[in-house]
Amino acid sequence: MKPELRHLRYLLAVAEHANFTRAAEELRISQPTLSQQIRQLEKALGVQLLDRTGRTVRLTDAGAAYVPFARRALADLAAGERAVLDVHDLSRGHLRLAVTPTFTAYLTGPLVAAFHTRHPGITLDVRETTQDRIEADLLADRLDLGIAFADTHLPGIEATDLFTETLGLVTGPHHPATGASGPLPVADLHEHRLALLSGDFATRRHVDAYFAAHDVQPRIAVEANSINALTEIVRRTPLATVLPDALTRDHPHLHPVPLDPALPARTVTLLRRASTYRSAAAHAFADQAAQWE
Repeated sequence: MKPELRHLRYLLAVAEHANFTRAAEELRISQPTLSQQIRQLEKALGVQLLDRTGRTVRLTDAGAAYVPFARRALADLAAGERAVLDVHDLSRGHLRLAVTPTFTAYLTGPLVAAFHTRHPGITLDVRETTQDRIEADLLADRLDLGIAFADTHLPGIEATDLFTETLGLVTGPHHPATGASGPLPVADLHEHRLALLSGDFATRRHVDAYFAAHDVQPRIAVEANSINALTEIVRRTPLATVLPDALTRDHPHLHPVPLDPALPARTVTLLRRASTYRSAAAHAFADQAAQWE
């Protein structure tokens, strides 16, 4: 017999969970059935793919060599199924999009609204997550597009520059620097307590690099994984934060405080998996994003 698609799905599930029981639960089949199907695959290939002798199930050398091809085959099949559903007039289709948190507050809404107005038949799945996760999900074909920042990207990721984002120090009405004239020297930041995004976000790494370049050790009072949480915290406390200028301009309760020297700007990019196929919906969204200012 030849390997079938179910064999590939079963193998990937066991490889991911390193456990037959948990893989069977996810697949909603019995563990004996799963074990039998994996043995069928091993017999068809003539090699042992899984080492079952330890506490956890792990891939053999042959299994580790085979799994990337199995994953790619299933990803290509899923892409083919989406291609069949796509139509050139964009009357229907589906788009999976992810953005890093800073964009949720000022870019995602207007961009998605404009796209939906033009193409109401396209359904969208929009997620907010870290840049590292966006790239991993693109490679695993769990996303079609991502909006993040120029960086050293994972192999297999294509990036297209969209626009430049500038960041600045931001305070609320209760902060002593609110309304002060003239820029705040970066060396004086050690006197101010900050609320910042948590360290797994690209924005935080950008801010930390700026502090390190100027030998500043900020007093971080709050870390959050949400821009909305930061804006509400700063609005109600004497804490300061760092936010995109585009967000601050549209928020009546936030006040920019110029820094000297200013935080460096960064390039916003559209990310996608290098592939010969791109859906009509992904093409249309990429074209719209490229025209955004």
